[in-house]
Amino acid sequence: MGVNLDTLQSSGNTGCMMMDRTVQAWRKQKRAELIAARQAMPADERRHAGDAIRAKLERIALPRVGAAIGLYWPIRHEVNLLPWAGALARSDRITLCLPVVVTPRAPLEYRRWVPGEPLQRGVWDIPIPGQGAVLSPDLVLAPLVGFDRAGYRLGYGGGYFDRTLAAAPRRPTVIGVGYAGSALETIFPQEHDIPMDAILTEGPDILPAMWGAHAA
Repeated sequence: MGVNLDTLQSSGNTGCMMMDRTVQAWRKQKRAELIAARQAMPADERRHAGDAIRAKLERIALPRVGAAIGLYWPIRHEVNLLPWAGALARSDRITLCLPVVVTPRAPLEYRRWVPGEPLQRGVWDIPIPGQGAVLSPDLVLAPLVGFDRAGYRLGYGGGYFDRTLAAAPRRPTVIGVGYAGSALETIFPQEHDIPMDAILTEGPDILPAMWGAHAA
């Protein structure tokens, strides 16, 4: 039986720091629904959405020359940012790095990666650099399973991004990237959840005031 969101909201705790078995079950249910909906999207729709998001990144999130971008390797039909990042890397404008799970349930390690260099299979068979300098990204692009209007991210449930941001020696700019259909009223954020600085989709975005004029 599904978890009733109305029951959670009627408790007066919408958006509050709360966690119990009901909220955990709701997140698990919603995560499965959103992943299934994303995988069911027609290929043309995903491609058009990706084109729109990459164009927005080009306009509002172009990092300074020499910056390190914490990218992600797209899985389960996540928005593919590899063409956008690869073009920047070929122009020598930025340095790319990919996240690596070194220790389960610990912060991620970002390792430098040059497009074309061989990759190994990491946790969940996600490609990772086997070698490469460990970097502290200036900009982190985080894939979204879901998100809410407060800028909180619903991920796959492992908590890796939140641990990584909490442990970072300096806070990078963090942009969540996902599809507009993944928007939720709330994810019921917890004490460990860290909101994104901005969220980009092919539809309306969540952007800070300094970027608001560029929203599409």
